[in-house]
Amino acid sequence: MVSASVGFQCPDCVREGGRTVREARTIAGAPVRQAPGTGTNAVVTKTLIGLNLAVFVLVLAVGDDVVDRLMLVGRAIIDNNWAGVAEGEYYRLLTAAFLHQEAWHILFNMVSLWVLGPPLEAVLGRTRFLVLYLVSAFGGTAASYLIAAQNQGSLGASGAIFGLFGAAIVVGHRMKADLRPLIALLVVNLVITFLNTKWIDWRAHIGGLVIGAVTAVCLVHAPKNHRLAAQVVSVGAVVAVLVGIVLVRTSQLT
Repeated sequence: MVSASVGFQCPDCVREGGRTVREARTIAGAPVRQAPGTGTNAVVTKTLIGLNLAVFVLVLAVGDDVVDRLMLVGRAIIDNNWAGVAEGEYYRLLTAAFLHQEAWHILFNMVSLWVLGPPLEAVLGRTRFLVLYLVSAFGGTAASYLIAAQNQGSLGASGAIFGLFGAAIVVGHRMKADLRPLIALLVVNLVITFLNTKWIDWRAHIGGLVIGAVTAVCLVHAPKNHRLAAQVVSVGAVVAVLVGIVLVRTSQLT
């Protein structure tokens, strides 16, 4: 027998009843986890933080050679050789988003990720949240690659973090939450960005913000009847646009 709120039930009755109960879903299609200990536990958020910290430790241990190999750069001479995305090193569009040199830089980004990540991961689910983060990061690096000078280096998770800001606003609006604190925090970060353009890649921040918001719209406004298919197609279209931007810029530089 299986313990129930009103006495006991036989296992067959429990299984039969389970077949008729539809699992509750969030606005993005993720399972609703309300009971203590059954949530996402921010597994993806913690993993992303761990990857960023691991790369930071690698930079501290190895030095500038890792930075030269992983940072975003369009086309430049590094170690007496042409290098960069335009030279076929497309991996830089992703690796740059996990790369930090200064302690204050990674501290700021990881604290922001820890604040924004778990709530979004709970609403979107692990897979969708990971897709959001990576597409936002790609949006930031693609924007920087398109606009910045070809030999200007860029690194950091800030593009992805701003993507989470954009996504949080979209999700909050969809859930009719009070967005004023979040918008105020975003405005403060944008002001800091544009007051320090000498050290901060504003292109990556704006690119990540826009793409993160657009990706979130694709995830939380997909029709329920064909939600997964609509999400895959719409997010795929966003990625295709970013790939097109990268290819156009590459043709310009080569």
